[in-house]
Amino acid sequence: MRFVDAHIHLSDPAYSGKVDQIIKEAKRANVVAVVSNGMNLETSALSARLGQEYPNFVFAALGIHPWNVSTMAPDELNRTINLISKYGADRESVVAVGEVGLDPQYAKRKENKELQLKVFHEMRSATEKSSLPIIVHSRWSAQKIMAILPSYHLRGVLFHWFSSPVELLPVTVERGYYISEGPPTVFSSRIQDVVKRVPLTNLLTETDGPVQYYAHPFKDKLTTPSFIPQVIKAVAEIKGMKEEEVANQTIKNFVNFFGTAELNPKV
Repeated sequence: MRFVDAHIHLSDPAYSGKVDQIIKEAKRANVVAVVSNGMNLETSALSARLGQEYPNFVFAALGIHPWNVSTMAPDELNRTINLISKYGADRESVVAVGEVGLDPQYAKRKENKELQLKVFHEMRSATEKSSLPIIVHSRWSAQKIMAILPSYHLRGVLFHWFSSPVELLPVTVERGYYISEGPPTVFSSRIQDVVKRVPLTNLLTETDGPVQYYAHPFKDKLTTPSFIPQVIKAVAEIKGMKEEEVANQTIKNFVNFFGTAELNPKV
């Protein structure tokens, strides 16, 4: 079986000096592709470089995460937009705009909420111009995001680590959006319910590393793409399917969503 990690942050400082070993371990686990998401200008630029250093294995997404909006440098938004424009045509290494979105946890004051909305708007506009798909952070804001997405012509939308409200899932699927879920699929009843409700054709696997998980079998471990086989096993159990069937479909979903060439079966 082959596996994919559609959402990780390999450019995060927590992985500094460890990326080469993480990729070797991922390949030993039959992971054949990962998408390294940016969180600000610096990590977006590093993700783009990683995509070039590890061709056909690491793919990059570029963007400003809502938790970084309030700490942006004065020219960071424009420079990130320029970075997306620069790499937008390079489909061999840069495959999406992300991680971007809204999160009220990081916008307590009115001016911060307004700035988050502005940055998310600019990220969506850059996505339109680049014709790349977008990877969305939607914690406690999924309804608002779903209401505004139709105003933009987006090639594809991936709701990463979608947890609620499940009532939005039918329209999410109807619009052709994708959902990605990770290690909580193994132990979280809420995420298991989401996985149960989403057709396999709209589902991708992720780890969201370096986020750590404090439940078995991930407790006290550095989050890496080598966790993905356990995620696939959990999805298969939830859906009453064979693991190989689930793994093969997530490979197809990855290629369809990100527009990559067929993934190399050799790892």
